[in-house]
Amino acid sequence: MSSGQSPVVIRPYRDEDRDAVVALAPRLTEGVAAWRDADAVADAVRGWVTGSLEQAGGDGHGVFVAVREGRVAGFVTVSARRHFTGQVDAYIGELVVSAEAEGTGVGRALAGAAESWARDRGLARVTLETGAANARARGFYRALGYAEEEVRLSRPVS
Repeated sequence: MSSGQSPVVIRPYRDEDRDAVVALAPRLTEGVAAWRDADAVADAVRGWVTGSLEQAGGDGHGVFVAVREGRVAGFVTVSARRHFTGQVDAYIGELVVSAEAEGTGVGRALAGAAESWARDRGLARVTLETGAANARARGFYRALGYAEEEVRLSRPVS
């Protein structure tokens, strides 16, 4: 973080953060395949976020917010998820940074919070999914040391 940027504080989600967190949900529509119905995508991401908030603080679920300049600048949700091999990983369901806070270290700090959550539970890996067309997110995660593990393919039926 450069000296001209305000510090970011990462803390557990609180009920009073709900409106600010839900307002960031549309950022999760970026990078979704163009052939998917935009309204259905928007409804789905809103459902993911509100579902994660309902489980916040429960056993096996964590939600953290980034606060910068007194406002919620991003959030991350993390949970325990069993991989098909049987290994339990920490799974980042959503990681969102506001447009204003992009490039300020907020995303990196949120990813770090998810990794700390995993470490505290003795989990060896953090996994996540993002859209193949979301080049910015894929580059961000690659820079943090994440490696692509699986690829989903899609084709229309003619």
